[in-house]
Amino acid sequence: MSSDADTAGEMSQDLVFEILSNTRRRMLLFYLRKYDGSATVKELAEQIAALENDVPVEDLERQQRKRVYVSLYQTHVPKLEEAGIVEYDDASGEVRLTNRAGEFDAYLTPATEPKYPWRIHYLVLAALGGWLFVLSLAEVPIVSAIPTVGLGVGLVIAFGVSAAVQYWRHRKRQEEAPAELLNYEE
Repeated sequence: MSSDADTAGEMSQDLVFEILSNTRRRMLLFYLRKYDGSATVKELAEQIAALENDVPVEDLERQQRKRVYVSLYQTHVPKLEEAGIVEYDDASGEVRLTNRAGEFDAYLTPATEPKYPWRIHYLVLAALGGWLFVLSLAEVPIVSAIPTVGLGVGLVIAFGVSAAVQYWRHRKRQEEAPAELLNYEE
């Protein structure tokens, strides 16, 4: 293992740029994150070949899969393992991200859209719900006309819809490949 990949210290910027200079390594890191940090070389090869060839995994030809598999197995996985970014289990063919993989986050494309402030959204929703309950208990006209059960149900529905939208947006973001992966040149 090189001194740049010493697990005790930070990875050098040169090593980070060397690792990220290859599209397939960036794709490999992207898909490992998508698969919660672990996938087989075969699964990674299929996903990367599908993205490179702009076809669904089911439509890949054997040669397209093989070309990517060989490159991952012989070149990219060993390079990432040597740098301490992944661990590779030869028996199962499984590749796992290590804690060092997080050091690349600052160098990768951030989400193109600004993140929605969900914490504030839920805080405002809770404050509004609490305020409406207080007004209802104080028998403020208009608000006290709404049954307390109705306020509670409305608040639960608002939280439920908010959570569903947040989950849907999160899943959509996970399915989209970052810009640096879409311009493939190997």
